[in-house]
Amino acid sequence: QVQLVESGGGLVQAGGSLRLSCAASGSIFSIIAMGWYRQAPGKQRELVAAITSGGSTNYADSVKGRFTISRDNAKNTVYLQMNSLKPEDTAVYYCNAVLVIRMYWGQGTQVTVSS
Repeated sequence: QVQLVESGGGLVQAGGSLRLSCAASGSIFSIIAMGWYRQAPGKQRELVAAITSGGSTNYADSVKGRFTISRDNAKNTVYLQMNSLKPEDTAVYYCNAVLVIRMYWGQGTQVTVSS
């Protein structure tokens, strides 16, 4: 079992920044990769960024150059630094942990970008 607790969402003006945090606990030694997904109203959940246990990263084209995923192994925490936010970044952001046999999800945190 892995538990994920997200924090850091909120309301920000276009062009602003936010940093999301995802603290993992439980069977963290089994985690292969962690990532951030988002889901806007009426849209499917989509991958925003991911980072593997080896440190490789992957980003959606829409956030490349604006968002940065990182991790602090000592704190078992993954971060998503979001800069130059746009109204289209508005969504519920979910933290995700991938293990060999299943995935775990956080409860989600709302990010709202006003124009």
